[in-house]
Amino acid sequence: MAKASSVLQSTLLPAYSPLYKLRNQSFTLSFPPLPVSRCRPGIHCSVSAGETTRRSVEEAPDISWGCEIDSLENATSLQNWLSDSGLPPQKMSIDRVDIGERGLVASQNLRKGEKLLFVPPSLVISADSEWTNPEAGEVMKRYDVPDWPLLATYLISEASLQKNSRWFNYISALPRQPYSLLYWTRTELDMYLEASQIRERAIERITNVVGTYEDLRSRIFSKHPHLFPKEVFNDETFKWSFGILFSRLVRLPSMDGRFALVPWADMLNHNCEVETFLDYDKSSKGVVFTTDRPYQPGEQVFISYGNKSNGELLLSYGFVPREGTNPSDSVELALSLRKTDECYKEKLDALKKHGLSTPQCFPVRITGWPMELMAYAYLVVSPPDMRNSFEEMAKAASNKTSTKNDLKYPEIEEEALQYILDSCETSISKYSRFLKVNITKIVHPSLYVGKIVPHLVCLLSFLIVGKWINGFGHYISKTVKPKSVSETASCRLVHKRA
Repeated sequence: MAKASSVLQSTLLPAYSPLYKLRNQSFTLSFPPLPVSRCRPGIHCSVSAGETTRRSVEEAPDISWGCEIDSLENATSLQNWLSDSGLPPQKMSIDRVDIGERGLVASQNLRKGEKLLFVPPSLVISADSEWTNPEAGEVMKRYDVPDWPLLATYLISEASLQKNSRWFNYISALPRQPYSLLYWTRTELDMYLEASQIRERAIERITNVVGTYEDLRSRIFSKHPHLFPKEVFNDETFKWSFGILFSRLVRLPSMDGRFALVPWADMLNHNCEVETFLDYDKSSKGVVFTTDRPYQPGEQVFISYGNKSNGELLLSYGFVPREGTNPSDSVELALSLRKTDECYKEKLDALKKHGLSTPQCFPVRITGWPMELMAYAYLVVSPPDMRNSFEEMAKAASNKTSTKNDLKYPEIEEEALQYILDSCETSISKYSRFLKVNITKIVHPSLYVGKIVPHLVCLLSFLIVGKWINGFGHYISKTVKPKSVSETASCRLVHKRA
């Protein structure tokens, strides 16, 4: 399960296509530093959606290219081809690994701060890559197809040409069946992601991939069947190509933010502790990464796919890190204005002015809560005589304020904290009901790992909120009067953690 990515962004998806809806317009949130114990070295990714994926492949038409996910034969051929095609001598080699089936391991001692890879631009696949079938490429560019659908179509075109394509050795080393939620049925999504916050995003992503293929088929492929035959360009092959793109496409900041597939580099797996990512190095004219720790011979080398939650990792890459190893894991907490508030319309207008809504979701991490969440809570509980501050609160909640100082309203802080606590308990109760109903499914021995994964996502999210809210309760007890937090609520928190 080798996947390489810096911070994969979907903001360049075509406006004409359903995939345009895939853009993730998240805003940056600043978290106050709180003590956190780092995950232990050597514990990386754990479970994946692979088993569900493998089962689904039996129901789908065969993909005639690629290889089994753990094949070293094709991976070795890839390494040899890359070396013959201009890849400099490497200090890493492909091998079977405990985390990710295949990965790059150090073939000699690697020191911290060392640059590795140096993949030249000639071995990088981007929207500018030359098509082996130039006529097909010209048609796609004539229709001004944006990068993502263009790259998806390019992959299928080159894969179908087998040894006639320059990229034959690379495509042969790609998984025939990527770990991807794109292969899950709607029934599986509804059943196993029932309580997960990524369920709707997964359904939307699948719908948009199918919609994008249908759009390309009706607008382009059907008009040029000799270039895009349906037996090659169909919904299954597009599911494969988008599965590859979601899990392997990288954004290279130093190449004007270009999206690209980087052979060899995409054999690197993710580690939650690692803080290095891929980029283009102008001095060496190659795609590199810089090690942030030393590695011994035989030790797997990792990069970071970005500071992503477990749900985001499952959505794009098809795996979930082991419990407690992802400091970036988070759950979304929805906060809403109270419709009974006599200032409801004024507050709503202030939120809309700064691009917010009600309800509004904020990520909550075990490392702390965002300042924007607190600003939103202030707005919710603020009385009419504070209407002159509504604008300031809404602006701070949107992260568009120029000041980075904490927003403080001591006179309503207790009420704001209690409101957040109540919202957390409401959110936790939804997970509690789901887990109580489905606990037998989670532990049933007939369920294989792939089906347990979504349950683990729900469970981990529940635990994160549970741990966070428990600490949050202690925080409230130290910062506000005891009467501001009911004893009943405190007891519930203790029992839930136990």
